[in-house]
Amino acid sequence: MAISLSSLNRLSAPKPPRIVLYGVHGIGKNTFASAAPKPVLINIEDGQPSDTPIDAFPRATSFTEVMEALTALCSEDHDFETVVVDSLDWLEPLVWRETCSRKQWADIEDPGYGKGYLAALDTWRDYFDAINFLRDEKHMAIIQTAHAQISRFNSPESEPYDRYEIKLQKLASGLAQEHADIVLFANYKVSTTKTDVGFNKKVTRGVGGGQRVIYTEERPAFLAKNRHRLPPELPLDWNALASAMSAASAAAAA
Repeated sequence: MAISLSSLNRLSAPKPPRIVLYGVHGIGKNTFASAAPKPVLINIEDGQPSDTPIDAFPRATSFTEVMEALTALCSEDHDFETVVVDSLDWLEPLVWRETCSRKQWADIEDPGYGKGYLAALDTWRDYFDAINFLRDEKHMAIIQTAHAQISRFNSPESEPYDRYEIKLQKLASGLAQEHADIVLFANYKVSTTKTDVGFNKKVTRGVGGGQRVIYTEERPAFLAKNRHRLPPELPLDWNALASAMSAASAAAAA
């Protein structure tokens, strides 16, 4: 089909979000996800999802089983509105194993020079294609959880520094971020205070009240992004995020 101005369509209604939520251990990622509308869990990590009951597929122990669960959601009738994948960093070894099976490698580093991780991106794309189908055709929101890790970041504009990143191999992390509309970093709210201990010496201590928050914009200390003009910081609560998205959508429409 020839492309011309007559082929233009106006994209107005926003699609359900594709969210990657990563954070420190035990912060409450699954509790956040279970509060989303009519969630269903792709259970890979086999942890305690949350205090809220949630429908879940049997724990997936292979990439094929993950894809079978996603295919069921793509092809069968259901009233689920949100798919929760827990978690991306537990999915990664299954992706590597599947890639090695396809390539007949002993392990993901068998081809050397990082070629195994590059080949694994094709397997990851099969997964993201299914995720995108659920969002585009089944109109389901996507929440993918992950753990955080502290990595050295070599900035071209400053000296290297440490920051929180998604606990995935670098290429896979980049692909996950590319496919997400929202990348949220969850952490406890911490402030610092300086105490005079004498002899002209001060000690800096972290102070926190246990408040759990999500960050929506990238900072030197962590990765984050959003395409919804969200506030840079929100409570770690699904309703808070949903309200902020609705407000941002209304403001954009006005």
